[in-house]
Amino acid sequence: MRRYRIAGVPDDTLSKTRTNAIKDAEPTGRKLPLVVLSSGFTNPMSTLTSLAEDLASRGYVVAGIDHTYESYATTLADGRVAECLACDSDTDPGFGTGVVAGRAADVSFVLDQLTTKWEGSDLIDRSRIAMVGQSMGGASAMASMVKDSRVRAGIDMDGTTYARIPKSGLSRPFMFLGSPQHVPGGRDTSWDRDWKLLTGWKRWLVLTGAEHQSFTDGPLMAGALGVKPAYGVLPAARAAELTRTYVAAFLDQHLRAKRQPLLDKPSSRYPEVKFCPATCGQS
Repeated sequence: MRRYRIAGVPDDTLSKTRTNAIKDAEPTGRKLPLVVLSSGFTNPMSTLTSLAEDLASRGYVVAGIDHTYESYATTLADGRVAECLACDSDTDPGFGTGVVAGRAADVSFVLDQLTTKWEGSDLIDRSRIAMVGQSMGGASAMASMVKDSRVRAGIDMDGTTYARIPKSGLSRPFMFLGSPQHVPGGRDTSWDRDWKLLTGWKRWLVLTGAEHQSFTDGPLMAGALGVKPAYGVLPAARAAELTRTYVAAFLDQHLRAKRQPLLDKPSSRYPEVKFCPATCGQS
């Protein structure tokens, strides 16, 4: 397993980071909507902690998946640590397609467990399930929707997509939320391809100044880790605010039937958010 060290930063910096979550907190009710979160390749689920906490505070049941053998280290229930067996294969032909297929299987398994065997299964409304992911996790959201009809809505945060949408299209709600590399005709053209096959409610949003990790907790932790943000990159706190706001709006509209005007057009309150293809090229 490859290990990295940032000079001058204590090894236990991340483990000492305080969050806003409360252990064994009482749920706000029963039959709540469920959101499955999936992180980027090699990243642990903890990189989406701030988003998970925000959604939980809004009354969603949130299930984060650590995809075993894809993260640098995954601690199993019995204390064993699973290393990243897939890390040395990421340049193999068909790698991305294989990973999202495996993750879609993971998601289906987790849904089976949560809705039937988990002690809190009565908290979940099985008709209101969505998936949100970053990078490979975002690509896996689409793959999971193609494979499992229980996933009613999905968001891809800056992930190149690999799963093929059937020619008949995908009619369930889907949102792309990305950095400028994902503008129409940009460096990554997978969204251009899939946009045409999304036949239901859909949005394609690009955040000016965002970069690939802007949708994770990485930038929020940069200061504690001694990492300086690049000039011109969207500030970490603002990136987190935009991500939480638009993800929550999407989920509220499609899992709670609460119409969100924020998703209809650009907002003067959030000028960094461009609606593609209409305003992608506008400053």
